[in-house]
Amino acid sequence: MTDELRPPLPPFTRESATEKVRLAEDGWNSRDPEKVSLAYTPDSHWRNRAEFSEGRDEIVALLTRKWKRELEYRLIKELWAFDGNRIAVRFAYEWHDDSGNWFRSYGNENWEFDDNGLMHHRYACINDLPIQESERKYHWPLGRRPDDHPGLSDLGL
Repeated sequence: MTDELRPPLPPFTRESATEKVRLAEDGWNSRDPEKVSLAYTPDSHWRNRAEFSEGRDEIVALLTRKWKRELEYRLIKELWAFDGNRIAVRFAYEWHDDSGNWFRSYGNENWEFDDNGLMHHRYACINDLPIQESERKYHWPLGRRPDDHPGLSDLGL
């Protein structure tokens, strides 16, 4: 167990789960692997697509590889369900590869948190859809999604 606190803390309410999801989205949109890793326990367990990671060092390595490949990454997450110390999220993100091919990646995540609000289990299923640049829906400057930008449901995703 760690002494680090990462509010909001479980058990989650709709309001606190929604806040936790937005904080995670903001962190991932920073594309800073070190910063993102601090939201997870030092011994966190991940399944990301077909890759399994344990602990912050492996999370940093995975995210570093990811964001070297997934350029101009922009993400939207949306609360799907919550109960106690668990949150289910759906998400979509847009990115392009180094050849300029655009994709929208869709997925679901299941999260489980410790008492201090750090995520200790993350299971992500993700599918990539090739899109034309003209089909992009995320046009904000890199970084945090503006508060007035539509979410997934608003965009019909």
